[in-house]
Amino acid sequence: MYKETIDRERMPRHVAIIMDGNGRWAKSHGLARMFGHRQGVETVHRITEAAAELGIRYLTLYAFSTENWNRPQQEVDALMELLVDTIAKETETLMKNNVRLLTIGDLNRLPQKAQDKFRRCMEQTAGNTGLRLVIALSYSARWEIIRAARKLAEEVQSGTLRVEDIDETTVSEHLTTSGIPDPDLLIRTSGEQRISNFLLWQAAYSELYFTPCLWPDFTVDEFYKALIDYQGRERRFGKTSEQLNTNKG
Repeated sequence: MYKETIDRERMPRHVAIIMDGNGRWAKSHGLARMFGHRQGVETVHRITEAAAELGIRYLTLYAFSTENWNRPQQEVDALMELLVDTIAKETETLMKNNVRLLTIGDLNRLPQKAQDKFRRCMEQTAGNTGLRLVIALSYSARWEIIRAARKLAEEVQSGTLRVEDIDETTVSEHLTTSGIPDPDLLIRTSGEQRISNFLLWQAAYSELYFTPCLWPDFTVDEFYKALIDYQGRERRFGKTSEQLNTNKG
């Protein structure tokens, strides 16, 4: 129903998703939190396939924030194990669907086993030309911006960069998302209406879509609804509607 009403000519190039609500989903079903995370992995699989089939070029998923390291150690350890198992199982599917895996975040904080699995999968899928699946792991926007500021300061200090040459493009090139276009659409599940330290620089002009669906309940049809809502908006980037219509003419 919803899929048929999507305009294939006006697809967002890049969709980012804050996958929220796994723990609450598990609690509502009388289950331990990890059951929610495992169910959330199934949703990742479905949405990734749907995005690839629609021709979306980039899909960024907020999988684990730097703040998540503060969760109970047992849950963190279980999440890391789930990440390792998932990436090992999904590599073959990514290859079959021509999906390239990328990651953003401080991977050095991950257990060595997880780092090795992700790097191996990124190497195996590096030649794929379809959807770029970007997993944000041990990521926060403030960490990323601080990291970029330090790199810029080092280049100024070494004489390879002039202060007056620092602009939006220069900053973007020093972020972990360098080479990835800014998200056109940012979706958050679970009813929360904030972006929680996710892509703060990159989402400056993203269209925001909030849904009460918990992530494990976020079906492909719910994804289609978000895309249809996006296509009904006018993206002005600071301009007026009249200016946009004049340019179209």
